Amino acid sequence: MKTQLPEEIAQSPSGQLADAILRSCVHCGFCNAACPTYQLLGNELDGPRGRIYLIKQMLEGHPATRLTQTHLDRCLGCRSCETSCPSGVQYAKLLAIGRETLEPKLKRPARERWLRGFLRWSLANPKRFRVMLRLGHQFRRYLPAMLKEHIPAQLPKPAAQDHWPKQQHKRHVIFLVGCVQPVMLPEVDLIAARVLDRLGISVVHAGNTGCCGAASHHLTYTELSHQQIRNNIDEWWQLLVAGAEAIISTSSACTAMIKEYAHLMRDDPEYAQRASRVSGQTYDLSELLARELAALTPDSHIPDAQRIALHMPCSAQHGQALDGPIRDILQKLGFVLAPVTDPHLCCGAAGTYSITQPALARQLRSNKLAGLHHGNPTCIATANVGCQLFLQQESVTPVRHWIELVEARLTGASLDGLNTRLKP
Repeated sequence: MKTQLPEEIAQSPSGQLADAILRSCVHCGFCNAACPTYQLLGNELDGPRGRIYLIKQMLEGHPATRLTQTHLDRCLGCRSCETSCPSGVQYAKLLAIGRETLEPKLKRPARERWLRGFLRWSLANPKRFRVMLRLGHQFRRYLPAMLKEHIPAQLPKPAAQDHWPKQQHKRHVIFLVGCVQPVMLPEVDLIAARVLDRLGISVVHAGNTGCCGAASHHLTYTELSHQQIRNNIDEWWQLLVAGAEAIISTSSACTAMIKEYAHLMRDDPEYAQRASRVSGQTYDLSELLARELAALTPDSHIPDAQRIALHMPCSAQHGQALDGPIRDILQKLGFVLAPVTDPHLCCGAAGTYSITQPALARQLRSNKLAGLHHGNPTCIATANVGCQLFLQQESVTPVRHWIELVEARLTGASLDGLNTRLKP
């Protein structure tokens, strides 16, 4: 694709990256075939190729318009287009540049500014998010539908600290606390810590870490996102220097974000080098367990009736190119994986997308659940907190984090004994 970027943009680091990405696109359209929003809406501007043209026009000096903003907002950021692109177009990086360029040029309607600001504020701190969730639960009946459906009818209880395994092993990893998961699904990290403890690996928590920065990044609060990244790097650095072998998260979206720290902080003279090391030592939980596969010895046989539909989040299969480890682990432990139709398509959760674009998100969720239920599973397993919560709102089948299934097999516990997710 030919470009004619103004000199002031072409000479900037972001402009140079955007120019290289734009020139790598050959207009083939394979991306549209993999794009969830293009499949739903059939509009060229709601597919990656059309959005690339919109970003190109804006960078070349054309006026920023509400039309451009609308179509860029509708993008899930799922990166399915990158997986299918034969030319290796780095669409997600270009999308971020386009959104960051557009945001200060065009004022949003008041309702959008309020909603995005509220999401940024509430997700920036786990304690704040917990307080807001309690308030939302108390006044749930008065909230707008787009928020009400995301608040459970019964609040989860925090995981008891004395239930966590003691840090007794020479091998240890750092756990990202995160913002939503410790509040909404507090047992998931606890279960992961118990599984790692069985494998001789202890979990270390860095005290003042919070959100990985993904929510702020995708909402185009760039400086806040960078502040969160710097804070997390500062908290992890001494632990890495002291011998922690990896940074782990049970949320595939958080893991994908941390792996991007090196790119996002590349121009920061103080943090670029440390960000590169942090990204290099960050692994998805499934990557770590795949290395320990021989040590995963189940205690009991699973009846053939236990059919699992594996929902692979976009942040795992597209963002991290990890489509195999979880599948291999579950099959090794004896689970029967039910067939799933269109496994590459997004469920519609996509961070805050299910709140900022509720109508599209619900359509995508219905389509995804139809594909997941195609093989009549007894359980749906996923690897991301947002996907898990969003799917469970509508699913007639329990949706669980895959590490819960792993622990059940390692301990001989019945899957029926696992806590099911409460519908809001």
